[in-house]
Amino acid sequence: MAQPYCLATVSAAMAALLATVPASAGAAPRFEDFPVSAVHRGATARPLLADAQSRNYATQLRHAAAGKADFAGRYVLATWGCGASCTMSAAIDAKTGAVSWLPFTVCCRDADVDAPLDYKLTSRLLIVHGARNEQGGGTHYYQFDGKRFAEIPTP
Repeated sequence: MAQPYCLATVSAAMAALLATVPASAGAAPRFEDFPVSAVHRGATARPLLADAQSRNYATQLRHAAAGKADFAGRYVLATWGCGASCTMSAAIDAKTGAVSWLPFTVCCRDADVDAPLDYKLTSRLLIVHGARNEQGGGTHYYQFDGKRFAEIPTP
């Protein structure tokens, strides 16, 4: 006849099983999960004003390009206000001057959040805090591939 399982034995078995699940499973993306292969340390190229949106915001893009790369290895993340608590942004390739636009504005972040966008020179991850195009809210994660910002699904 089979012996009944003791609660302590079952608990120990469950703890051992859970210990094998990666700690990051289901966790929010982290900067170190999206490393860059190299970092540009030179001057930033003049922004290419290749589209109407870039020409409309030429002053903001040129002002940002006066700085050094600060995002995804070789990009300057240009940000500026577009109204009450609203932010627009574009990534300027420091080597070529190509401009890649964040496809939405960001506003209405929580009071305990310092900035609408979190990013690092050594990572392709962009963390967005607030409403995108004044819709919804919360925290959203994007991976930048050098041309586009692709949303990373989170649980």
